Amino acid sequence: MAQYLMNVLSDGVDLANPEEEAAIDLFNEQELQAKGHWVFANGLSAPSNATVVDARGQGEPVITDGPYLESKEYVIGFWVIEAEDLDVALRLATMGSKACNRKVELRPVL
Repeated sequence: MAQYLMNVLSDGVDLANPEEEAAIDLFNEQELQAKGHWVFANGLSAPSNATVVDARGQGEPVITDGPYLESKEYVIGFWVIEAEDLDVALRLATMGSKACNRKVELRPVL
């Protein structure tokens, strides 16, 4: 089994509506948890709540309010799943995208 990160992408500040929340809960329960793919999932606050910390230098760390990158789309939530192979992970990402009504970026975890 390999692990994959499924990032949920949004181009607005609106969180899931009640219909989307119900579809996400159903997907989580029936497809991920019941079938052994579930590792972890959660939502994220808006990028405006982010803080970037850069402690690479020898002096004091540089701390910057706001997102690392300015973008029209940002990660609003994520799933970490386990899947037998990329085909299974792609199928689950497709189902997750339909459930949350947003784009999902799929990336293998190293």
